[in-house]
Amino acid sequence: QVQLVESGGGLVQAGGSLRLSCAASGGTLFTYTVSWFRQAPGKEREFVANIRWSGGSTAYANSVKGRFTISSDNARNTAYLQMNSLKPEDTAVYYCAARRGVTANVWGQGTQVTVSS
Repeated sequence: QVQLVESGGGLVQAGGSLRLSCAASGGTLFTYTVSWFRQAPGKEREFVANIRWSGGSTAYANSVKGRFTISSDNARNTAYLQMNSLKPEDTAVYYCAARRGVTANVWGQGTQVTVSS
């Protein structure tokens, strides 16, 4: 089982950019699907994007498509979420998760992203 640590969150003005990192330890992510989720105050956690490490296929929520890009770095065993053209509604705690087959997600602790208007 891998362990995940997110970083890169912060405060940014609307229209700005941030890059989030999800660093894994304790095992390679090569056989995993890695996802980004977010949870805003008072709302349920929602899917943002994922990447299947083997094959590199990606998927995005419609709300972020065209603005966010998920990527992977095998050498660093790290996934990234590049967030551009940020909007106030993107404000949330962003979580990284990794899943292999039918196993439950392994979750990071989250990183706060705040977008001011």
